[in-house]
Amino acid sequence: MPPFLPPWFLSNGVLMTVYVARIANHLWQRYTLDPEPIYQSHRFTGAGDVPLFGITATPNQPKGTIIGTYGITGDLEDQWFLRILGRKAFAHQYAVLLFDWRAHGKTAELSPTLTSDGIYEGDDFVHLAAQAKALGCPPPFWFTGFSLGGQLALWGIKAASALAPSLGLAADDIGGGAVICPSLDSARSLQYLMAHPVGRYLERAIANQLQILAQKIQTYHPQALDPEAIRRADSIWGFDQELVIPRLGFETVEDYYAASSPLPLLPHLQKPTLILYAADDPLFDPTLVKDLETACSGNPVIDLRLTQHGGHVGYISSRRGQQLAQDPDPWWAWNRVLEWIESGPKP
Repeated sequence: MPPFLPPWFLSNGVLMTVYVARIANHLWQRYTLDPEPIYQSHRFTGAGDVPLFGITATPNQPKGTIIGTYGITGDLEDQWFLRILGRKAFAHQYAVLLFDWRAHGKTAELSPTLTSDGIYEGDDFVHLAAQAKALGCPPPFWFTGFSLGGQLALWGIKAASALAPSLGLAADDIGGGAVICPSLDSARSLQYLMAHPVGRYLERAIANQLQILAQKIQTYHPQALDPEAIRRADSIWGFDQELVIPRLGFETVEDYYAASSPLPLLPHLQKPTLILYAADDPLFDPTLVKDLETACSGNPVIDLRLTQHGGHVGYISSRRGQQLAQDPDPWWAWNRVLEWIESGPKP
């Protein structure tokens, strides 16, 4: 796998993260050569019969199907980084299924069911694969996501082996998955964020979006949420405390984070898994890097690619980096994901 080489001015993880959030989101189409596929909208059904909104596109003679979603906030309309994957995967002759996960986008319009950070979303991935197959999207299916979406995809990879047969999928229908900067331990990373000056700013921005998300659900489903609980949910921790854990049956947020964090899952994954992780990611506790290496070291199905730079879901490659990797654009991480999927049999 070619090395990641950022532009010199983005060699700092915070700067890379801010650049992606504030600048690259306005410029991405300028640097993305592949056109947008013509998507078809579908109402899918996830675990527990929760409706999920997704879009699919299938090229002629597809080689497989990539199923993906995004991070902690947003929706399919504004998640440009995920739309880059859709364009590139379709151009590489893969069918694509992108979806709004629980409590997000049009899925929130269909159901007031709140997030579970992977506990049920992992099963959702497998349900989506089964229904995509019925629509004509061919196996093998590959699960992907970034940030919190990467956490969800890891749960999907874990769920694949046990759940697939009951949904009519063959043992090898799900090929595995690839994740970019996945959330690994919610409690530790949130504590790290709140202790860091820049981290507190990032947490505040995410919390504001979560509160807006809850307000939208209240608009769509007026009896679903307590308005006073929404008002009190003015932090990431508060959102989970006030709105999420009561419905999931957890007594404390700590218990919820321990149950949903995927770091303990890694030694037990049975499907090929690519993890791209930047050591300078400013959203996650840096001590997780060593734990991530340890968790992956004894599992031959995991291909961990730890990079020195990259920020949080940044990985914007310099011109020199693009030349070395023979990439057509600066989207280093998605290019590596597709390269890895196409590289043939996995361990």
